[in-house]
Parts: sequence; structure tokens; C-alpha cells
Amino acid sequence: MIAVIDYGVGNLFSLVSSLRHIGQQVLVTGDPDALRQADRLILPGVGAFGDAAERLRRTGLGEAVRAEAGRGKPVLGICLGMQLLMSRSTEFGDHAGLDLIPGVVRALSETVDPALKIPHIGWNALTLTRPSALFRDVRDGDSVYFVHSFHGTQCGADTLALTEYSAPVTAAIGRDNVAGCQFHPEKSGRVGLSILKAFAETEETLC
Repeated sequence: MIAVIDYGVGNLFSLVSSLRHIGQQVLVTGDPDALRQADRLILPGVGAFGDAAERLRRTGLGEAVRAEAGRGKPVLGICLGMQLLMSRSTEFGDHAGLDLIPGVVRALSETVDPALKIPHIGWNALTLTRPSALFRDVRDGDSVYFVHSFHGTQCGADTLALTEYSAPVTAAIGRDNVAGCQFHPEKSGRVGLSILKAFAETEETLC
């Protein structure tokens, strides 16, 4: 069973529908105890990092995610959920993340051509930077769907994929049993479904 973590920062309908489409049993929950019973965890989210991090802290969900990841349970963060897996964010202040994957979340405007629109919305091609079970059925140049104004930096060897938006932008990160996608696999058609399927089926570490 895959637990989709509901902490009040996103519409989960598309994600849940995609997981059920590929034959997965899904539980949408905001109960830390339920996370301990699940086989895999997905941390989704849209919105501001600081507010989301505070909700995770206040509800005990953040501590539960860290504990389950420490036990080797597969964890996938999506969009803001990926950013929350990282060490900290500079979005409207300085906020601590779950620190499961080292890195700092910064504004896209600090990196890309100022003439480009922010948020970055639309389909962009992936460049895979190292092997990962998560991308077992993905090829260089496959496109996925992004909606974001901030991105992961200083990810180093934990970078799984990049995309180009006038400059290289982190598209996916991963370390052992924990991975994150800045894009939305549930909105990325066949490629996105293949990523969710790989997450659901991989028995070895994700990265």
C-alpha cells in the first residue's frame, strides 16, 4: 500500500487517480501512525515551503517521514514535496526541511534568464545524470510537466535528472530509498506513469 501524505497543501486527486490507474492500493492520510503501516510514502505539495514545513512539524508527519525513511521505506517527494526532503529553503526567509537529501531550495529567478516567465510552467525535457531505478523506463529527452518558482540547488551527486530553462535546473534528486521529482509525474502522461510505476514496484533502493 502507498500512503499519500495529506497535510493540507495540495489537490491530491490527480496523483491518487494515477496511482490507482497503474493498479496500486492508495491511502490518503494525515495520520503519522498510518505512515508506519504503509509500504511506501509519497509526499506531495504545492505552495510555500515555510508553511508546509510548519504543518509537517506540527502534525508529527515530518518526524514520521524521517523515521520511516531511516528504516529504509521508499519515499517519493513531488514538487514542493521534493523540496521539503532537502536541508533548507530560502523561500521568504530561511526554513529547515526534512534534511533527507542535502541541498538548498532557492528561487528560480536567481538562476535563469530574467526574461523568462516565473513560475516555470509547461513541458520540458529531462537529462538523466545518473542511473536510478525510478527512471528505469525513462530516456534522455523524455518530457515531463513542471509548475514551480523555486528549485533545488547544491544537490551534487544526489542529482538524478536536470532540465533546461536557459540554465540547468534540478528536475529530480535521490539518495538510497528517498527520491524527489520537481515535476509532476501524475500530470506527465506515459512518462510520468512509468515513474510512479517504478516507484511502486522497485524492491531494491531507488537510487
